Amino acid sequence: MSLDHEQIPPQVFVLFGATGDLAKRKLFPGLYHLAAAGRLPDDYAIIGSGRHSPGTDAEFRDRIRSDLGRFVKDLDETVADQLLNRLTFQTSTDDDGAELAAAVRAAHDRLGPDARTLVYLSVPPAATKAMFAMLGKEGIADGARIVHEKPFGTDLESSRELDAAIKAVVSEDQLYRIDHFLGKEAVQNILALRFANGLIEPAWNRTNVVSVQIDVPEDLTVEGRGAFYEETGCFRDMVSTHLVQVLGFAAMEPPVHFDALALRNEKSKVFAAMRPLDPSRVVFGQYDGYLNVDGVAPGSQVETLVALEAWVDTDRWQGVPFYLRTGKAMGDNRKTVTLTFRTPPTGRFGDNAYGPDELILELNDSPSAAIHLNVKRPGPDMALTCATFALDLAEEDPDDIPLEAYERLLLDVMRGDQTLFIRSDEVDRVWQVCQPVLDNPPVAQPYEPGSWGPEAALTLPGAGGWHLPDA
Repeated sequence: MSLDHEQIPPQVFVLFGATGDLAKRKLFPGLYHLAAAGRLPDDYAIIGSGRHSPGTDAEFRDRIRSDLGRFVKDLDETVADQLLNRLTFQTSTDDDGAELAAAVRAAHDRLGPDARTLVYLSVPPAATKAMFAMLGKEGIADGARIVHEKPFGTDLESSRELDAAIKAVVSEDQLYRIDHFLGKEAVQNILALRFANGLIEPAWNRTNVVSVQIDVPEDLTVEGRGAFYEETGCFRDMVSTHLVQVLGFAAMEPPVHFDALALRNEKSKVFAAMRPLDPSRVVFGQYDGYLNVDGVAPGSQVETLVALEAWVDTDRWQGVPFYLRTGKAMGDNRKTVTLTFRTPPTGRFGDNAYGPDELILELNDSPSAAIHLNVKRPGPDMALTCATFALDLAEEDPDDIPLEAYERLLLDVMRGDQTLFIRSDEVDRVWQVCQPVLDNPPVAQPYEPGSWGPEAALTLPGAGGWHLPDA
């Protein structure tokens, strides 16, 4: 029995949006993998909920079993049976949760006095405030840990209204604002590479680094998500959430301890030191063909790509630009952080055109990193060439299987560990930083699907360009 297993008390999982896309792709597979690894407690119950019933409990279980068969590789039927036998469904709405509350109380009675409630809210943004009010009215929120999916508002004003409504029901230490990027092993590995290595940490600053790029291109289109993108857009969907959170990890000072208070304090200081974004240094793009997607309004100017320049005015990063880029229908599907280092004088090696050193962190499910260095080209002359030193943790430790982001974050909620979740002051400050772009959004420029965006995005970082594409 693992230590994780021993420490976790009985749980009553209440999953709103249990018939939705996130649940079938991430939440139920995440619970399955935790069960298969022995990381769930001995006693637990799972209550799915939503406005519309999927049928009887048996029909709901059959539906989830089918989804597990699609999204879990090598499904163990015994583990699936054990998980699904604890699964029921109870309808509820944002103004009537009486029957759901009764089901939660009955589950607690079965599991005993040590049982805790874990509520996962995956609901439309317009319903969030009313859902929290219902959880408070029915007593479901009492002592519960509540996982709140983004968006955390759509701008500064709405985020503050939402926060006030939530705080009327639950305290900050009950709330787990989830950003699945922070659950990725590779994103957490940014901290390990920085703070555990004397070769890297002394160079991780403005004296040695000329720029930092956080680049998350996606080759997928928004097909099937047109209505969502019309409401949200790429800037709110990706930049004000995932990419800025990665920036926080890349730019923070060493925390005194790796716990929720110390780490989130340092990340909050980064956001406090960020300049409000300059709309003239932000590029919006829209891929050709977006207007033909179902749910997209005729003539829509919603952006499907964002490239921007950000600044963090701390002693460590003063004067170093951070370039962030993400978009749909781009030339690759990657997630990278690239540090470009200052180049020593080149004259001693003649006229050889060689580039700066780079440290590239690939934010895949299994962390990998590469360092591009200049070395002597074999032969009689002192000529330079570029060599790459690569680290792939999957190859270094093939038996060590990383937790998928939602698995890790669900486990942390059960543990009561808020380290990788977002605090309210972070949310507020990030919206302050982003608000100038929302108030004065750039015109979305067209780009070809499969490309790297409009010309203005390509040239934003200057002569050095983007690390990607790196072929």
